[in-house]
Amino acid sequence: MLFKLKELRSVFATKRSRTGLAIIAVIVFMALTAPFLAPYDPYEFVGDPYEPPSFKHFLGTDDVGHDILSQLIYGARISLLVGVLSAIGCVLIGSIIGIIAGFLGGWIDEILMRLTDIVLVIPYIVFIIVLVSYLGPSIWNIIISISILGWPTIARMVRSHVLSLRESLYIEAARAIGCSNLYIMRKHIIPGLVPLIIPIFVLTIIDGILIEAGLSFLGLGDPTKISWGIMLYYAQVRGAFAKGLWWWVFPPGLLITLTSLGFLFLGSSLEEYFNPRLRRR
Repeated sequence: MLFKLKELRSVFATKRSRTGLAIIAVIVFMALTAPFLAPYDPYEFVGDPYEPPSFKHFLGTDDVGHDILSQLIYGARISLLVGVLSAIGCVLIGSIIGIIAGFLGGWIDEILMRLTDIVLVIPYIVFIIVLVSYLGPSIWNIIISISILGWPTIARMVRSHVLSLRESLYIEAARAIGCSNLYIMRKHIIPGLVPLIIPIFVLTIIDGILIEAGLSFLGLGDPTKISWGIMLYYAQVRGAFAKGLWWWVFPPGLLITLTSLGFLFLGSSLEEYFNPRLRRR
């Protein structure tokens, strides 16, 4: 099944998909235009500590006078960056391993699937915490850690799809006329995987956003970069929860939830589009 981009407009025929796309569009716009949207520099002290929301600071200030709204807008950049790049890493590694294992089969398939099983049984979140703690608090270390450990499920799904594609009549015809394995993978296998990989990629972004927020909340994020998780971390260690400073705690948590829901709505709609059996259910 070849992927046709122009047919994607039918994906957005449902309220769920349009809602997801609208949420993602707003968050991406906020991240791209942060220097213009943010009323203040998020790293500068622009107000008194613990100022409640007002016309001067719409979401108040933190314990040292940073504008919360400006931090919230800039935080979208890091949260989206980690989500998208970690999803790219997971999908790239998983797809390469799945394609090679499914298409070549034999002892190569056996070795790669046993490697996948080993990584799959590792406690995912716990090992990411250990790995990031060892590598150091950095956005790039978080992305690398998620990419290293987040690919096994993707590899299994890709391998399963490749096994079904490998038995197709047009693949047999390509073999019969002497096409090389590399040509068949490039011209037939990879295009046939696009309908599977696109929804997986969109849904994997959610894992990156949530894991970054969780690690940052635990103090394993990059303290020099503003993200929604780092905002919650500082709110926790500086007593915002105990003091009831909702304007410091609630907005980043809400945006993490909304962004995850946006990608979930879009990803599930893409799954239904590429797999009509899900629509019938």
